[in-house]
Amino acid sequence: MTSGRVTIADVARRAGVSTAAVSKVVRGAYGVSAEMQTKVTQAIDELGYRPHAAARALRGRTYTLGVMLSDTRNPFFPDIIEGVTDRLGDTEYQVLLGPGGIEPKTQARMTDAMIDRSMDGLILISPVMTDAELTAIATATPVVVVGRHGGAAAYDAVVDDDVMGARLVVDHLVGLGHTRIAHITHLERARAQGLPHTVRAEGYRQAMRAHGLADDVLATSFTEVGGFEGARELLARGDRPTAIFAGADIAALGVLRAADEAGLSVPEDLSVAGYDNIGIASLKRISLTSVDQDGHVIGATAARLLVERIEGRTRSVTSSVSPTLIVRGTTGPPRPETLTASPLRPGPPRL
Repeated sequence: MTSGRVTIADVARRAGVSTAAVSKVVRGAYGVSAEMQTKVTQAIDELGYRPHAAARALRGRTYTLGVMLSDTRNPFFPDIIEGVTDRLGDTEYQVLLGPGGIEPKTQARMTDAMIDRSMDGLILISPVMTDAELTAIATATPVVVVGRHGGAAAYDAVVDDDVMGARLVVDHLVGLGHTRIAHITHLERARAQGLPHTVRAEGYRQAMRAHGLADDVLATSFTEVGGFEGARELLARGDRPTAIFAGADIAALGVLRAADEAGLSVPEDLSVAGYDNIGIASLKRISLTSVDQDGHVIGATAARLLVERIEGRTRSVTSSVSPTLIVRGTTGPPRPETLTASPLRPGPPRL
């Protein structure tokens, strides 16, 4: 066994071929005979040879893909990542994750770091950079953007049909008899256009108008605390809503906590619906009605499109996933007396 790191020369000596021949086999070049392929592959297996990523980059491929996450605490993102890795399971590609944070500058720094390390392509999940910044990144490396509506010629995009998803929730709640339906969305400070929560909120407004109802949108944050604080404000109103649609399940969990602290029964006094259908939503003690946008399919689609880009496709593709509504125990008909509800005192201060 060769001491130290196994080199391409070690493989060539073991296989009895030239280093150029080994290089051809490693990079999958055209014109390699079956006999040479067998010799080199056997030598690689025996020696445990691993091509150096930087050297592979010089030859045009490192077989590493970067996935930039905007929020590592978002419980929906693991579904997307699982879809990516499952799709690439039978390929040579390895996935490396990078936390980009929620600010454009930190996301740009992370994507630059991935490009500098010669990754073959990038999947950017809910980036808040501008379209011009995304296009600039896509000129340096193949890119698929997840969760940004609009798309661009320079990169591919995978999105959920957020307008449809919001309409599914509103139609469901109206069908139960609700007319005062509030929506909690995310307060966005970035310059980016086409972010999912903004499209989702617009879908809610459109659906409410279609039913002849007034919309009621409150912007906080897609966190448990954001949902809690937003719901406390909504429930303190004289004409408090009988249903709250949170634009993310994590915020819906905060709404449920606020309802509990206000002494309200769910769904008898207040119906609650979320978005993403995260794993905890199906737990019996939570049983959250939620929109399932199938993160696994989103991730698998993003991986497929990225490999196609790497292999030479130049025509841009935007793939839209159709959501479904999963009805559970947090939504039901409103009590007759809640249709003329009196003001509620805010719950106790959060410790």
